[in-house]
Amino acid sequence: MKIILGSASPRRKELLERMGLTFEVIPSKGEEIITKKIPSEIVTELAQQKARAVLRGLTERDRDLLIIGADTIVAYGHQILGKPADEEDAYRMLQTLSGKTHQVYTGVCLFRVNPDGCTEHLFYEKTDVTFYPLTDREIWEYIRTGDSMDKAGAYGIQGIFAKYVREIHGDYNNVVGLPIARLYHEMNQFCSE
Repeated sequence: MKIILGSASPRRKELLERMGLTFEVIPSKGEEIITKKIPSEIVTELAQQKARAVLRGLTERDRDLLIIGADTIVAYGHQILGKPADEEDAYRMLQTLSGKTHQVYTGVCLFRVNPDGCTEHLFYEKTDVTFYPLTDREIWEYIRTGDSMDKAGAYGIQGIFAKYVREIHGDYNNVVGLPIARLYHEMNQFCSE
């Protein structure tokens, strides 16, 4: 079965490679529209939109393939923190999260396409992340590395920012961008049905 990752994220690509999978990357080009309010529903909705956009772009649909769509957001209270718009936005996000616990949600949509049709499976993973208190100097030094600009919540746990993470409860890889252990088991069950 051919596997397609519907994401341009280098972190998701690296995580799938760690699983030992052979796959093709076809980034989703569809517009993302959020209609939900609850973080778990938002990420599964966005993951579904990404997977469907990839499916619509395929020219051959009669093959046996699996499309993986995924999206990650950071939530603090009632705030959803996506990728920062600019450095000031990144600063606001990191200052908000400083010394506090927040949640990272990754939604995953699996589309299985074969000659009999198309089936879909959605799930999400949530991880609690707590930061040490950050000074303004530490926040700006990190922002100036450029690492915060393409990441939900304005930080990447796998890089230099790791020194500010006090603790996590849940799947570390989920915070990076894809809960690979859960994905492995969900794929096995979904594809064997």
